[in-house]
Amino acid sequence: MSAKGGSARGGKRTKIVATIGPASEGNKILSEMVKEGMNVARLNFSHGDFSWHKKVIGRIKNISRRSKNPIGLMADLQGPRIRISNSKDLAIAKGEAVLVMSSRRSKAKPKKKTVFIDNPEIEKLLRVGNDVLIEDGLIKLRVISKNHSGSLCRVINGGTVRPRKGVNVPGISAKIGALTVADREVLEFVLPLGVDFVAMSFVRNVREIEALRKLMKKILGRSANLPQIVAKIERREAIKNFANILKASDIIMVARGDLGIEMPQEEVPILQKEIVAKSLRSAKPVIVATQMLDSMIRNPRPTRAEVTDVSNAVIDHADAVMLSGETANGKYPVDSVKTMKKIIERTEESPFDDLEHGFLGDKAFSVSSAIAQTAHELAKDSRAKAIVVASLSGFTARMIARHRPEQKIYVMTNSAGTQNQLSLVWGTESFMLPNCRDLDELIDKSIETLRKNKLLKKGERMIIVTGRPHVKKEHMSLVKVEEME
Repeated sequence: MSAKGGSARGGKRTKIVATIGPASEGNKILSEMVKEGMNVARLNFSHGDFSWHKKVIGRIKNISRRSKNPIGLMADLQGPRIRISNSKDLAIAKGEAVLVMSSRRSKAKPKKKTVFIDNPEIEKLLRVGNDVLIEDGLIKLRVISKNHSGSLCRVINGGTVRPRKGVNVPGISAKIGALTVADREVLEFVLPLGVDFVAMSFVRNVREIEALRKLMKKILGRSANLPQIVAKIERREAIKNFANILKASDIIMVARGDLGIEMPQEEVPILQKEIVAKSLRSAKPVIVATQMLDSMIRNPRPTRAEVTDVSNAVIDHADAVMLSGETANGKYPVDSVKTMKKIIERTEESPFDDLEHGFLGDKAFSVSSAIAQTAHELAKDSRAKAIVVASLSGFTARMIARHRPEQKIYVMTNSAGTQNQLSLVWGTESFMLPNCRDLDELIDKSIETLRKNKLLKKGERMIIVTGRPHVKKEHMSLVKVEEME
C-alpha cells in the first residue's frame, strides 16, 4: 500500500497541527494556512490572555465555516510548566554564580544575577546537585548551595535567559501535579467556546487524565460530546505508565522537547517509533511534535535534517505532525505549513510509508477490527477508488484509517463535533449528513454527497462501511460494494 492521492481538499493524508500566535493571528495568514493544509489550530495557553484566545477562536471558526473546511481547535494547557519570569533578557556565562528564586521575591533586589521562576514549588523542591535546565536544556545551571536568599547555582552552559522560556528540573518538575489552578481557569473559559481537543501537559498517570475528564464534565454539565483529551508524553513517568495512559486518553502526542530532557535524548527517536506504533495498533490518533521545522522560525527554508525528520514521522505512520514556534512567532508561518505539506505528500507517494502486513496484530478489537480488515481487503481486491464510512462517534473512521489504505476515506457524520475531531485522523475527509431513517437512506445520501462534490466518477467503485443510523456506540455492521452511477 502506498498512500497516494489524498483528499480532494489536499493531496496529503497525514494531518498538520499548527500553533497560532502573533505571527499567524490575522485573518489573511490564518486563511492562507488553512489553504496550504493546516487541519488543526493549536492554542497554547502558556501564552496570550483570554481575550486574545477568544478573538482567534472566533476567526478560525469563521474561516472554517466560510471555506467549508472543518478545522479542529486544540486548547493546550500549560500544566505544571515552570517558566522564567525575568522581565528582561539576562546574559550569563559559563562558571558564573547566579541565584535562582521565586518571582514572588523579585522585590528583594538581590546583589547577584538572578533567574526568577514563576513557580514557588520548584524553589522549595530544589536540592544541592540538581540541574536547572532552561529553554529545552540550552542553558544549564547546577545548584551548589541553598539559603534564605534562594538557590545559588553555577552556570554549566551559559547563554541569554529570556522571559517566559521553559524551565525543567529532571526528577523534580514531575512532582508537581499535571492539572493546576491556572489550567482549571483556562478550562472554565475555553470549554464553552467549543474547542475540539484539550491537550494535557506533563501527564504522568491515568488518574490525571480521569481528573481532567471529570472536570470537563462538571464545567460543561454533560458527559457526552466532550472535547477529546490529548495526552502529551513528555515525562519519564508517562513512558513507564504508557499502556494505561493510551487506554484512558483519546489522542497521544509525542512531545519531544521535554521528553528529550527527562529521558536520554538518544532514546527519543526510538520512543517516538514505539509510541506511534502502539497508538496505531490501538486506533488512537498520534501526533509527533516539537522542532520539526524549527529553523523556519528564522529562515525561509528548513534544514535537510528537519525535512528528514518530518518525512520519518510520516514513515512511522503518525496521524499528524505539528508546528510550534514556526507558525506561532516565526517569520514564515504560511511557508512552514506549505513546506510541511510538500514533505508529507512526497513521502506518501513513496513506498516507504507502506504498512507492513500483520503490523496491526488486530487482537484487541474483535468484530470491529475484523470488519475494518474486510473493508480494507475488499477495497484492494475490487479496485475501489474510495472507502465511504458512516460514523457518528468517529470510531469506525479510526478503525478504517489505522489500516492506512491507499483509497481515499470519506466520512459521513451528523455530528459537527465528530467532523472537527476527524481533523486529526489520518487520511479522512468528512462531510455532514442529516439524520437518516434507515441504511438505504444513509447510503443514498452518502453517494449523493460524493456526486455533488465530484469526488468519484461514473463507474468507479466504493466500499461503504456503516452501522445502524441510530446506534451511538462503537458498532459496525455493514460492508458493501457500490458503483457510482
